[in-house]
Amino acid sequence: MLKATGLTKAYSELKVLKGIDLEVNKNEIISIVGASGAGKSTLLHILGTLDNPDNGTVMFDDVNIVKLSQSARGKFRNKNIGFIFQFHNLFPEFTALENVCIPGFIGNSDKKSVEERAKELLDRLGLKDRHSHKPSQLSGGEQQRVAVARALINNPSIVFADEPSGNLDSANARELHDLFFKLRDEFGQTFVIVTHNEELAEMADRKVEMKDGVIV
Repeated sequence: MLKATGLTKAYSELKVLKGIDLEVNKNEIISIVGASGAGKSTLLHILGTLDNPDNGTVMFDDVNIVKLSQSARGKFRNKNIGFIFQFHNLFPEFTALENVCIPGFIGNSDKKSVEERAKELLDRLGLKDRHSHKPSQLSGGEQQRVAVARALINNPSIVFADEPSGNLDSANARELHDLFFKLRDEFGQTFVIVTHNEELAEMADRKVEMKDGVIV
């Protein structure tokens, strides 16, 4: 469903990506590992349309997302891609339910149907009694599960996760990892996960290792 070919990226004199080829299949969970500075997050941001490569193509089904205009890329991202970051990036002034709904509202979806799906996702992720709680009233694991629900609200084709359990203790990290596989089995969800967590990396269907801007 996703095919990257010949991706390069440099920041001034620093070459971060030096020719990356990567294919992602539907319903697959891929982990991307490597030392800090290997280019993992840069690759994830390019695949997720948050950044553009200097060279190369990213085919998403039949669309070369590198060629899209900024506004078209934003619409494409909102409809097709979910993101989970290390620091959940929830809005502190909004409730869990409101945080989950935001991408749905940005996509101009019907308010009632967005709220219903948000409630359903939160319930399914074990947050049935937390809809009206603000992030400061939630534990770290609960906040990250709200972020997972937000990533799934628009039924994305693929979810990119950048160190999703990096800020969690081992019990919450394990729970989050199990959740990814459960979501793949229940929703047919596809995940590409950058992680330093060896346990999660080994659980994935495929582990991709990066070193100095290339896949080894």
